[in-house]
Amino acid sequence: MLHMVILVSSQQLQAIIGVGEVIKHQQPAEMAMASRLWASKAASFLKISTFNRGFAAVVKDLKYADSHEWAKIEGNSVTIGITDHAQDHLGDVVYVELPEVGSEVTQGNGFGAVESVKATSDINSPVSGKVVQVNEKLSSSPGLVNGSPYENGWIIKVEMSNADEVKSLMDCDHYSKFCEEEDNH
Repeated sequence: MLHMVILVSSQQLQAIIGVGEVIKHQQPAEMAMASRLWASKAASFLKISTFNRGFAAVVKDLKYADSHEWAKIEGNSVTIGITDHAQDHLGDVVYVELPEVGSEVTQGNGFGAVESVKATSDINSPVSGKVVQVNEKLSSSPGLVNGSPYENGWIIKVEMSNADEVKSLMDCDHYSKFCEEEDNH
């Protein structure tokens, strides 16, 4: 019988445990995806090679921008985050730059950034309006963007100023095809 001992630093262990804590607070549908992400993050910290997941979750009732942000429309209130596809390509998110509450955002323009172990990427707003809330939890737990991109990892809430802009966003089927075509090029 082969036994393997893996040495990890306390910082690595805390990061792995932190992602596990995120999983405990997931809805059942998100839990399976979060568990796979946890395993991937654990493997990353342990320097074990893993393969790309080869899939990205797309939520049916959301709208999507071609810059890989999602929008949950509830009347004039819009919750915005980055998609599972985006977070998967970015890798482990280590910092999220948030805008100020009260600032204005414009459709297609940047309002913040996501920094990962691989790169820094601008976050563009899928709609125009006024920022009414930011996800303060991301300041201390930026990994929520990886573990729960559509629930706990939301980034901002906006009071939309032009509802017609939603017409230019993709539904889940179009976004899935868009991602597939993008990944094949």
